[in-house]
Amino acid sequence: MSETEAVRREEPPAQPGGRTWAINEDWAATIIGLALLVLVITGVIPVGLVP
Repeated sequence: MSETEAVRREEPPAQPGGRTWAINEDWAATIIGLALLVLVITGVIPVGLVP
């Protein structure tokens, strides 16, 4: 790689403060589903309400 190619390559901007915490939609759905399951098992949500 020549020096001009290395200079032209754009690097993604660095995140301020280091690493950021993010949750994708798959993990969000998993967490919500498990929370609903726990609520049904504990009796907070009646079984007839959940299909």
